[in-house]
Amino acid sequence: MKEITRTPIVILNFKTYLESTGEKALNLAKISQEVAEETGVNIAVAPQHADLLRISGQMSIPVLAQHVDAVDAGGHTGSVLLESVKEAGASGTLINHSEKRMKLADIQQVVKKATEQEMISVLCTNNIETSAAAATLQPTFVAIEPPELIGSGIPVSKAEPEIVEGTVDIMHQINPDVKVLCGAGISTGEDMKAALDLGSEGVLLASGIVLAEDPKKALLDLVSKI
Repeated sequence: MKEITRTPIVILNFKTYLESTGEKALNLAKISQEVAEETGVNIAVAPQHADLLRISGQMSIPVLAQHVDAVDAGGHTGSVLLESVKEAGASGTLINHSEKRMKLADIQQVVKKATEQEMISVLCTNNIETSAAAATLQPTFVAIEPPELIGSGIPVSKAEPEIVEGTVDIMHQINPDVKVLCGAGISTGEDMKAALDLGSEGVLLASGIVLAEDPKKALLDLVSKI
């Protein structure tokens, strides 16, 4: 399995932007790999499911699914099976992103299945309380993302630093093995440095890179102060 747990880490969520769909998704993944190789920073990408197989087959950096459903193999038409994304080359998956919320029981099932399949789980939360609950489920990463700041250009590391610090503190108390990532509004090197200074071990971001006029330049700036 491609390395992903080394920190600091940058996880780039492609979401469903046209700028990160199909051939453009592959190009963005190649740019991410180039920056990872040039800087030595651990960078992972999370493309749409339809692009997983092609991208994972051509990349040496880790590739994640954006979501999987809490289902086992069988009659679940339209659902995303964890075993399917693993076969497509995914090293793990995002779980409970603010744009794809899940029920607690489903989150627990997906985290458990990912662990059993030796896959990485990146569990997204929106505040300190949900982060505390997430820690007990033992995901690989908890990514703290206040939904009101996602895509805003206002980084949580600066707008609400107490949420990041509080999540790091509670994680150390409940389950120090779970690594904390900072998300929402992250786009520059200053943003990432601030996130790391608050105790996080990386960032989860999207539009600041995906929609940048020059994604490679934006990624290089993002990791420039590590």
